[in-house]
This record gives sequence, C-alpha cells and structure tokens, in this order.
Amino acid sequence: MTPMWPPSDRPHLHVPLWQCGWYRPAIHHPSPNFGVRPPGAHIDLMVLHSISLPPGHYGGPEVQQLFTNQLDWQAHPYFLQIEGLKVSSHFYIRRTGELWQFVSCDDRAWHAGASTYRGRSNCNDDSIGIELEGLEGDTFEVAQYETLKTLSQAIMAQYPIAFIAGHEHIAPGRKDDPGPGFDWTLLQDKLQISAEYLPPKIK
Repeated sequence: MTPMWPPSDRPHLHVPLWQCGWYRPAIHHPSPNFGVRPPGAHIDLMVLHSISLPPGHYGGPEVQQLFTNQLDWQAHPYFLQIEGLKVSSHFYIRRTGELWQFVSCDDRAWHAGASTYRGRSNCNDDSIGIELEGLEGDTFEVAQYETLKTLSQAIMAQYPIAFIAGHEHIAPGRKDDPGPGFDWTLLQDKLQISAEYLPPKIK
C-alpha cells in the first residue's frame, strides 16, 4: 500500500491526479494480475462490477487479498469454489466510499473475462474495471456513489471514455453484476452525461 510517489512537501506546487495510470487519491495496493494492453487499444469503456467475499459479507480484507493472490482458500467454504482464481480490477470502492487501486489504468486488469461490447470482444483490452463492494440485487451506499462520481469524472478527464456498462451488459447470461440494485439514473445525473454513454437497456 505504498504510494506510487511521495507526497509533496511544498503544498503550493500542483500535484497531478494521475501518474503512469495511478490515481493519486486512491489507496495503492498493486496486483500481480495484469498485462500490457494490445497495441492501439482505445480505452473508452468503464465496466462496473459488484463483489463481496464471502458473498454478502462486507468490511473485511478478502477482496484485496483475492486481487493480490493472498486469499486463504481454507478460510471459508465459499473460497474453495474459487480456489486458484487469479483476477484483478483497476479500482475497488468499499461500502464506506474508501477507494483502492490495484492496477494502473494504462495496463490491462483481469476483471471482465469473456466479454463483448460495442462491437468488440475481450473488453479487458480497452476498459477500466471498477468493483463496488456489494451483492447482485442489493443496493449500494451513498458514499459509494459519491466516490464513483469523483473517480468517474477523473477517469473521463484522463481517458477517452465513451461508454459505461455493467459486467452484466458485457457478459450477459454469465454475469449479473452490479445487478438491479445499482441506480444507473443516479449515476447519469451525478455525471451529467447523456444516455448514449449507458447500456441500451438502461436508456
């Protein structure tokens, strides 16, 4: 969880929000689960997910442990079902609104799996993945929407984002998150974006 660069001891100097794809306000916890994006990748998609480990349990370190290959598979019966899984996301927003980053946005995180969206497959190649601590069908906290708003605005100012979708939209039938408990209209209002950014069924 070491910052990717030291804090400035000269507060009057401008400190950039981004450095090499790392977002300064997030807690940095680098994951080994990432790769280089393919040449010419156009990072124009944000993918929203929900996650909790074990499902429905909040507040523990298990998600961070999963994304950094440190989860104890014997610690809970559910973990045996996902034993050996190697995944990551660029960002993780806890129920409190606390923000973690695991992979540089310039790199390819392993969050989408088999997926297709806006006429392209392999969404990991050109997307930024954001995990919300939560459960499919459950609602999300006000603090999470506030952090998601600020983060999304920063991402959209740094990368040419043209689409925002859920895991359920890029892998329909295989994934259901973030699920019906996520308020897409609220996100649209907070970001002041047109419906063209959103999945077709949301518009």
